[in-house]
Amino acid sequence: MYFLYDLLVRIAGLLLPVLALFKPKLRSFLNGRKQVWHYLETYLEPGKPRIWMHTASLGEFEQGLPVLEHLREAYPGHQFLVTFFSPSGYEIKKDKLPGVAVCYLPLDTARNARRFLDKVSPEIALFVKYEVWPNLFRELGRNQTPIVMFSALFRPDQAYFRWYGGLLRKSLKKVSLVYVQDQASIDLLSGIGLPDARIAGDTRLDRVSVIAGQDNRLDFMDRFAGNRICLVAGSTWAEDEEVIVPFLNNHLPKGVCAVVAPHQVGASHIEHLETRLQAKTIRFSSATQEDLERADVLILDTIGLLTKVYDYAAVAYVGGGFRTGLHNTLEPAVFGIPILIGPRFDKFREACDLVREGGILPVSDAQSFREAILPLLEDGEERQRIGAINRRYVEENTGASIQITQGVRTLV
Repeated sequence: MYFLYDLLVRIAGLLLPVLALFKPKLRSFLNGRKQVWHYLETYLEPGKPRIWMHTASLGEFEQGLPVLEHLREAYPGHQFLVTFFSPSGYEIKKDKLPGVAVCYLPLDTARNARRFLDKVSPEIALFVKYEVWPNLFRELGRNQTPIVMFSALFRPDQAYFRWYGGLLRKSLKKVSLVYVQDQASIDLLSGIGLPDARIAGDTRLDRVSVIAGQDNRLDFMDRFAGNRICLVAGSTWAEDEEVIVPFLNNHLPKGVCAVVAPHQVGASHIEHLETRLQAKTIRFSSATQEDLERADVLILDTIGLLTKVYDYAAVAYVGGGFRTGLHNTLEPAVFGIPILIGPRFDKFREACDLVREGGILPVSDAQSFREAILPLLEDGEERQRIGAINRRYVEENTGASIQITQGVRTLV
């Protein structure tokens, strides 16, 4: 199995440069990896004990950050390395974490796995959610390096539990500690011979609690929102915008403003969105103070600010629930506001919980969006009632990172 897997990864490595000619994100994926070996030689401090955390992308990094911060406090003499698989995480966090080395994870060939671990020599390897790389896990096992996986959420349709998932199951069994979010994940893992997984919850709840307690003031949002009620539509895709734009064009009440923060901030997408909006619209990247005060809709054509912008929202819409995969609903939930999402949310535990409790309202089209959001914008008491459900959910479910950190400390 390992031979075939390694062959497929190497073939993919040969094909990717061709595909990268047409995909800018893929070019970043490949160009960044060319620097990995030099980066490790330059930034890793010889002789220092090392803790390594791998995350797929930005969302998983935010999920792992509370554990990383606890461990940095507990082990001030260690060096920390964070690796990313996706450019959307690496490009934002490179050179932004003082005292932490940040680089891409090389493609998971057997040769790369050996070379990477020879250079890094971690005391422990932490994997956020369910990132499983068979060659890396095999080499970590050979080196007797403990592996900890946390904030994992397993489902029956995943490859680990299907007939073709033998190699992934074999890799999972090399994990020293698995921390999952719910009992269903425990039951699934027990069924494939991993009876010792532990429920700790989701570290994203710890992360958003920290965000809610920090200074989220933004000068441009003070100018734009002023004393108006603010709707924030975060991480939207084209399908989400099909639902939102008709409302902004035809039904936005007086005294209400809106921020649209697309997940894709490339020029072509932003231009297309801007041409469809008939309300007074301004882009963040080109807005003057006067523009912000006059506009009714602000397009947030940048990344890294959305978590703070949610603090200005009276109501939030979180994108991805029509096709691509729902984005983080906990980021607005912590601010105690109602949340709307698309219809596909069954793979997201917190969304399922909050839909059931009434803090998140799913919509299926432009009409249902309008019917759901208008009462929220017009009725402050109803906003507060629904928002309180979301805030309470976050407050009652924090603490996962402390439990996980305690487990990690038994292995370092």
